Amino acid sequence: MTRSVSQAEQYLDKCAWAYYLRRVEGVTPSPAAWSLQGTAFHSAIEVFELEGRRLNGDSTVELFSEDYSARARKELAREPDLNNWLTAGPDGGTDIEARYVLGRAQTGAYVEWAKDHGPRLWKDADGRPGIELRLQANIGGVEVQGIIDQLVNEPDESVRIRDLKTGSTRSRLQLETYAVLVRKALGLKVRKGDWYMAKKGALSRPLDLSTVSEDEVGQKYAKMDEGVKRGDFPPNPGFSCRFCDVARACTFKRR
Repeated sequence: MTRSVSQAEQYLDKCAWAYYLRRVEGVTPSPAAWSLQGTAFHSAIEVFELEGRRLNGDSTVELFSEDYSARARKELAREPDLNNWLTAGPDGGTDIEARYVLGRAQTGAYVEWAKDHGPRLWKDADGRPGIELRLQANIGGVEVQGIIDQLVNEPDESVRIRDLKTGSTRSRLQLETYAVLVRKALGLKVRKGDWYMAKKGALSRPLDLSTVSEDEVGQKYAKMDEGVKRGDFPPNPGFSCRFCDVARACTFKRR
């Protein structure tokens, strides 16, 4: 079975029981406007970059708006009770509206940032830029896949892993995993990674990935893979239960 960063982090760092409920039992996750915002942002930016940054800010923002609205309508049809939506705000309805406004602002800010700073995106042999790049490779005996937001050319002929974030959470394992995937699947040199933080409209400090090894990353995926195959899913109730999308089906959740 193919593993991913989100699977490994959920099992190892968050709550293995949530992994079981979501990925083994198949519990339908509660919707969250922050998820819609992130997905619509990525979708709009992908089009903007694939079009060679020729779209203006207003056009790219409208792409976000259309995508966000379509996803929100779909989720509201599935779960019309806004009390069952995950939210960081006062209620589901307010959060949906607020993240629509925030996402539009973040999308417009990215367009301005990209046109001002002009990062040079890596391109494959067919000339397609390294955006939303799906890669898969065997890491430490486990098949691992990932979707890399952006690969950026560096002056020393290496490439930089870049992940776009609309929220505040940053994953070191994500950049480390992607570095190994790029080296194995594409044969490219990777020395650094960073995050574009949409909340600030700027890049994070770079993360040194030059010493990250396949063995180091592979151990984490092997540990997760072995635990899942053993049927070992210990619960980890705590503050994070509030933001767990399968909490409604959990008997261990913190109340």
